[in-house]
Parts: sequence; C-alpha cells; structure tokens
Amino acid sequence: MSWKSKGVDVSSRSVVSRKWALFLCLGSFCAGLLFTNRMWTVPEPKEVNRTNGIEGEKLKLVADGCGPRPKEIRREPKDILGEVSKTHYAIQTLDKTISNLEMELAAARAAHESILNGAPVSESLKTADSTRKRKYLMVVGINTAFSSRKRRDSVRATWMPQGEKRKRLEEEKGIIIRFVIGHSATSGGILDKAVEAEDRKHGDFMRLEHVEGYLELSAKTRAYFATAVATWDADFYVKVDDDVHVNIATLGTTLVRHRSKPRVYIGCMKSGPVLAQKGVRYHEPEYWKFGEEGNKYFRHATGQLYAISKDLATYISINRHVLHKYANEDVTLGAWFIGLDVEHIDDRRLCCGTPPDCEWKAQAGNVCVASFDWTCSGICKSAERIKEVHQRCGEGENATWNAVF
Repeated sequence: MSWKSKGVDVSSRSVVSRKWALFLCLGSFCAGLLFTNRMWTVPEPKEVNRTNGIEGEKLKLVADGCGPRPKEIRREPKDILGEVSKTHYAIQTLDKTISNLEMELAAARAAHESILNGAPVSESLKTADSTRKRKYLMVVGINTAFSSRKRRDSVRATWMPQGEKRKRLEEEKGIIIRFVIGHSATSGGILDKAVEAEDRKHGDFMRLEHVEGYLELSAKTRAYFATAVATWDADFYVKVDDDVHVNIATLGTTLVRHRSKPRVYIGCMKSGPVLAQKGVRYHEPEYWKFGEEGNKYFRHATGQLYAISKDLATYISINRHVLHKYANEDVTLGAWFIGLDVEHIDDRRLCCGTPPDCEWKAQAGNVCVASFDWTCSGICKSAERIKEVHQRCGEGENATWNAVF
C-alpha cells in the first residue's frame, strides 16, 4: 500500500520538517550567544570610568579652546618701562648689598686671622667699626720700607698733609693717606720699635700682617688692599711708592671721573719684556708661563702709582689666599684682573717726568698727578730732590681744599 493511499504527502512533510529544523538551529544559536555574554561580561569600575570621563572632558575643553583662561591684564608701555626700571634698580641695590656684605666678611676674616696667629691687631683694624660707616673718596697707601725714614720725612714735608690738616683732609674731603709697612722677620725687634715710635709721633702708618722683604712686594700689595678695604669704605684704593711726587687734588679729580664705573684699573699701562735671564733686575722665574722667550707681558699699570675701584679691592681681599704671585708686583696685580670684566684706563698724567717735563705741563694747564724718573723707577735721590719737584710741579697748597670731589 502506497503513502498516497493513506492520505499523507511525503514531499510536503519533508519540506515542513526542514523549515522547523532550520528555525530551531537559529534559535539555539541565539540562545547560546545570549548565555555566553551573560557569563563572561566583566563589570568595569565606576570610579575609573568617571575619572577617564572627566579627563576626556578636560581634554576636549582644552582642544576646543573652552578651558578656563587667566584674566588678561593689559599694561601700557609706560607701565612696562617703569617695571623694567624698578627691576634694574633692585638688581643694582642687591649687588651693592652683596658687595658690602663681602667687605664686612673680609674685615672679620682679617681680624680673626690676626687673633689666631697671635699677632697684635693693627690700629687700622681696631678702628674699622667706627670708620666703616663713613664713605671716603680714596685711600692712598704709600709703600715704604724700614730703611726709608728720610723718604717718609720728605713726603711729609711736601705733598702729604700733617697733623690737623691730615685729619681735616679725611673729614672734609674723604681722603685717607697712610704709609704702608709690615713687620720685620724678628717681630718686636729694633726695626719694629723704630716704626712704632715714628707712628706715635705722626700717626700716619698702616701696619700689615706681613713680613717685609724686597721679594715679597706682591704679597705686601695683596695684604695692603685686603687691609684697606676691610678698614675704610672708599670708592678707590691707591698704591704709590714713597719716592714719587703726588698732587692729591689732581688725583682726586681724576678718579672722580670714573666713580660711576664698577670695576676700573687706572694707571700708566705698559707691556714690558719677560726677562728669563737669571741675575738681572726684574727677572721672572716663571717666564715660561708667558710663552716663548722674548715675549712681552700683558698690559698692566706701572708700579709707581695706580688705583683700583672698591669692587676690585674687595675681590683681592676675598680671594687673597688663591691669588698667584709673580716676581714683579705690578705684573702680579695685572694678572689678578686677567679674565675679569675690568676696564683698564691708561692715563699718562699718572707717570709724568720730573722737571722740566711736569713743569711744562703744569704751565700749560695740564697738572700732573704723579712725577718720577723712569731711570730710577722713582725720583732719583728723592729725599733730596722731592722738595724741588714739589716747588716746580706742585698744584698749590690750596688746591686740595678748593677742589670739589
């Protein structure tokens, strides 16, 4: 019996069963996906999402230019220039304060070292506290030796005021003048006692913590500037030899022209040969540092008279323990300023010759600051001749009192 006889359509049933099978498969696949997602989904931390969302908003705001902006302050050009001027003035004031603090530190160090070494504190250091507040124009240190008593007396009789006039010069004109000398190799010996007696009579010495000696002039110069800047607050510090004639008023008016400059080195600039041969005068043992034989020194002021500003004297005082000394004192000073921002001023009035040279210049209205003989590195036989130089080339007794510094 056939399927048709029973009323069943075989092809129809096959089609229906295939449709249902496909539907069931799709349903099972969807149910599986739903079940898998529910089982493996990991919840993210809400705080992290919130933080990331905030950061994203901030980045978006910044990118869009919508972030918070500081309030802009419009300033006129005059206000800006005023601020710049105030800043410049503040910097200058700060530099001045630092310089003053360094000077006070140098004074304290000098006094402390003197006490530690067991040496008596010089009278100049004792009066440092009372004189440091006063501002002076210049300190003139006259380099002298134990054997130069006659030279000192000739200077006292000519261009260096004595007694009440010297005190008046300090108080009214702000000019300090002292003979500069150290101690003998045998401290407290006859040489030291002679100078102490001379100082009690005239009161015009500056004693240094230094042992005197011709080969120690560089060390003496260093000690002089360190002691002077620790004792007196001045615009300039001058070193002069005791066989040189000086016109004090002309020196003061010359230095005043450079008062506004912070670091000046004033003198008769020269550049002599470096002498390598032993036994000759001005022999330089370290000649090899200046190049090949026959070379010349760098420019430096001749040693008879030169002046430096306060900042340079303070620099020497602070760095005195590491400043190298050459055989020649004037070369040594010039070497200390190599590499610094220093203005070298070459003024030939600081190295005039003795009469008739300085006399002719004075008659022409160009009074010399200092006069000496190059052949003698000072006035030849100065103890006898300096009076003549003073009479013929001096600026006049009232020049200093009439000068305005």
